[in-house]
Amino acid sequence: RDIKDKSWMQSLFFLFLTENNEPYMKIPCSDSKITSAVWGPLGEFIIAGHENGELNQFSAKSGEQLSNIKEHTKQINDIQTSRDMTMFITASKDNTAKLFDCTSLEHLKTFRTERPVNSAALSPIFDHVVLGGGQEAMDVTTTSTRIGKFEARFFHLAFEEEFGRVKGHFGPINSVAFHPDGKSYSSGGEDGYVRIHYFDPQYFEFDYSSGGEDGYVRIHYFDPQYFEFEFEA
Repeated sequence: RDIKDKSWMQSLFFLFLTENNEPYMKIPCSDSKITSAVWGPLGEFIIAGHENGELNQFSAKSGEQLSNIKEHTKQINDIQTSRDMTMFITASKDNTAKLFDCTSLEHLKTFRTERPVNSAALSPIFDHVVLGGGQEAMDVTTTSTRIGKFEARFFHLAFEEEFGRVKGHFGPINSVAFHPDGKSYSSGGEDGYVRIHYFDPQYFEFDYSSGGEDGYVRIHYFDPQYFEFEFEA
């Protein structure tokens, strides 16, 4: 190879026809490796995440790059869309998950953790986000789920506040996904297990929560009088 010719280093994006398993389009991208991709609304474009934290949007018809942004500082590990395809969420090694508008790629929300985020999913019925991750597998020196931070973590979509955690895996969580009915979610871990979690009835009655330095998450239900309250000047 000619060392001055760097075209061979370029990432390529292939679109395949399902009926014959043959690629019908090859799209050249940036020099950074593509690590995840999803279809946009109506299949009009594709959104790709890269090793360097970039997000690209490509036309599914022409292959033209429509948009390019870089909101993450490290590799994007996962991209998942909302049920109505208007938004998508990214999970990154920079310890964050971020919410974007599917069409404009506008950055909407950020969910912060202390460890790399490997996967993130949006609830189809609530304004909730679930994140999965943990320290790198090569850095794991203990089987303690608490020390390794291997819980699935739940955040409120609008407030960006964490309101719950679920333990279970003895290693980093590599993938998370909500069931289409929103009544359960699944997680896949470095330990080789896929766990299906069904939400308790209290989850569907959730109103408001607060988390304190004491490590507890408290759920508060309003009294009927709250809804009859009137302010008098």
